[in-house]
Amino acid sequence: MLRPIIHYGLHFLVPVAIALLFYPKYWKKASLIFIGAIIIDMDHLLAQPIFDPNRCSIRFHFLHSIPAIIGYFILLFPKKTRLIAIALLWHIFTDAVDCWMINNI
Repeated sequence: MLRPIIHYGLHFLVPVAIALLFYPKYWKKASLIFIGAIIIDMDHLLAQPIFDPNRCSIRFHFLHSIPAIIGYFILLFPKKTRLIAIALLWHIFTDAVDCWMINNI
């Protein structure tokens, strides 16, 4: 019961807190970008089953793969894509925490 609360809290509540803390002048836009990073979960639609609560997304879905994660790190360097990269990496971190919880609960 605690795992989904933590997982979705990290996906939806913590990004708003990060946006308020680090991007106070445009926290609403930053929040939307952070929460919008959930779009990389579209790769779940290609899996069978689409949703498996006990499946680790990292290295299973192609937008959660090591090459994709490397791409997200590369996006950190241009200033124009930095916030998007941080949001995508936050999404990956959140999913990694979920993977850890799957294996340790």
